[in-house]
Amino acid sequence: MYIERPLYIKTLDRYKDKDLIKVVTGVRRSGKSVLLFELFYQHLIKTGVPRDNIIRINLENEENRGLRSGSALYSYITAKRKSDIRYYIMIDEIQYIHGFEDLLNSLKNSNCDVYVTGSNARMLSGDISTALRGRSIEIRVFPLSFAEFYSYTGGEKRSKLNQYMKYGGFPYTVTEEDERSKFEYLKMLESTVASKDIIDKYHLRNPAIFNAVYDYLCSNIGSLVSAKKISDTLRSNGFKTVTPDTIGNYLEYLCESFLFYKVCRYDIKGKEYLKTLNKYYISDLGLRNAHMNFRQVEVTHILENIVFLELKRRGYTVDIGKNREKEIDFIAKDLRDTYYIQVAYSMIDQEKSKQELSSFYRLDDGYKKIVITMDDDPFNLLEKGYRKINAIDFLLDEDSLEKA
Repeated sequence: MYIERPLYIKTLDRYKDKDLIKVVTGVRRSGKSVLLFELFYQHLIKTGVPRDNIIRINLENEENRGLRSGSALYSYITAKRKSDIRYYIMIDEIQYIHGFEDLLNSLKNSNCDVYVTGSNARMLSGDISTALRGRSIEIRVFPLSFAEFYSYTGGEKRSKLNQYMKYGGFPYTVTEEDERSKFEYLKMLESTVASKDIIDKYHLRNPAIFNAVYDYLCSNIGSLVSAKKISDTLRSNGFKTVTPDTIGNYLEYLCESFLFYKVCRYDIKGKEYLKTLNKYYISDLGLRNAHMNFRQVEVTHILENIVFLELKRRGYTVDIGKNREKEIDFIAKDLRDTYYIQVAYSMIDQEKSKQELSSFYRLDDGYKKIVITMDDDPFNLLEKGYRKINAIDFLLDEDSLEKA
C-alpha cells in the first residue's frame, strides 16, 4: 500500500503536457520514485492515458545497465513507441546518462512528456534542473507532511504528532512499526546522505570537519548561525585550521543535497535582506533526532522546523523577519498574501505570551499576525487582532492561514 501524496499529484497534473521537462527533486528516500512510477502512473491511467503510452525506466536497476547512455536509451524508447501520438516518459536516476540534456531535449521535441528524478554522490538532484535551465520545471518533494503521515496512520492526533516529531516523515519509517528498525534506517540514511553523498561528490579532504558542521547544524536547528560563528566554535573545539570560507562551502553543500534549508533574515523596516546570521532547518526531523540519539530535544525548535517545512511545501517563500529589535520566526509570502508567524509550544504562561506577541508590535501594514502553538483551547483571537492557531489544525488544514 502506497501513501497518497495528493499535493504532488496535483502539481504534476498541472504541468502535464506542458512543454517543459519535469524534474522531481528532493532529499534521498523522500518518495520521488514512488511518486512518479506508482502514484502518478496510476493517475495518468485513471485520466485516460493508455498504459502502453507510458514508458518507465529506472536506470539504477542492474537490468537497465545497458541503457545508461543517451543513444542506447533513446533507441530503446523509440522502439517502444508504436506511433507518433503522445507518450509519457519517466526516467529514474537520470544522472547515469552522461550528457543527459541532449537526450531529454530530443525526447521533449518528439511529442513526449518527460519526467525525471536523480540523486546520488555523482549528481545531486539540483544539478539536473541547473543543467536544463529554461527548459525544465523543478518539483520539490519533501518527506511526508504530517497530513500525509496522518492519512496513513490515523489515530489520536496529538499522539501521532509526537510520533511524527520523533521519527519524521520518510515513507519507510512511517510504514515500519518496529522502533528499533526505524532508528537503524534513519542512521543508515543520514550516513548515506550527509556523509557519503556529499563527501564523495565534492572530494572533501577532511570529512571530520564536514561532520562537525553537520553535527553543529543538527544541534542548532532554528538558531541564528553564520559561517564565522561555526568556524569559531570548531576552532575552540580543536579544529585549528578551519576557516569561515570552508564552513560556508560545507553549508552550501548541505543545502544542495536538500538535507538542510537556509532561511535568510529580512529587515522589515529597512526593506532589505541582512547579510549576517541565518537559520538552517533540516529536511526531516527523524534524521536529526537519530543523529542526536534522540537526546537534546527542544520541542519549540522541533515544532518550528515542522512549521517551516509545511510552509515551504505549500509553496510559500519563507524568510526570518527582523522587526526593529525583535525577531519574527517566519514571514511567509505567496502570490496572494503575506503572513507574519510566530511558533511557540505553549502560550499559557502570561510572560511567554507577552514575549511572543511583542515581535508583532508596531507592524501596521495590514498583514495577518499569527502564532502557531500546541495549546488546545477555543480562544484564538488575541490582542490587537493577532490570531492563534493550534499546530495540529495548521498542519492538517492547508487553508488554515487564510481562515485565521
